[in-house]
Amino acid sequence: MGGVEAERIRGWIEDLGWWAPLGYIVFYMVGTILLLPSTPLNVSGGLIFGVAQGLFWTSFAAVLAAMVSFFYARFLGHSWARQRFGGYLKKMDAEVKRGGLWYIFALRLLPLIPYGIVNYGAGLTSISSRDYFVGTVLGTTFGVFPFVLMGAGIARGSLLPFTVSLSLIGILVFAATWYRRRTKEGNWGNGC
Repeated sequence: MGGVEAERIRGWIEDLGWWAPLGYIVFYMVGTILLLPSTPLNVSGGLIFGVAQGLFWTSFAAVLAAMVSFFYARFLGHSWARQRFGGYLKKMDAEVKRGGLWYIFALRLLPLIPYGIVNYGAGLTSISSRDYFVGTVLGTTFGVFPFVLMGAGIARGSLLPFTVSLSLIGILVFAATWYRRRTKEGNWGNGC
């Protein structure tokens, strides 16, 4: 997607004014709530809005969708899920309880775990909505950044942001995997 096409799309987006971010937020929320993959949505934020605005609007939309899904699962699906997946949910709840907001933060950094699944899954645990919100805001901001950067790089026809974003994705996967292993082994906070 070279310069001419990107310029035409950017002009069209600018003509939409505030309808562009609003439409993007609604589209992102619906996609996430319906468990569609969030990676294309994150990349499109960079394509449409550039790095700074793309990061803001993508993070905002993702956190909004996360909270809606979380509360939906917490208040409407909790008893059904307990009956159906009781043992698995107890195990998941114990992990989330032990890690709290940092557990959610780490899950948000892993691009391999679907964003929507984390939203609904966390709603079925006993994590506080505050810890979920803070972990989601922090993790989402860092987690979507490489994809927004990738989209902005594609829009500009530049290979450097694409390369940097792939490196950042690798770092995020490593950091989140390291955290999960460390907490599973019980070494967190033991100076190991």
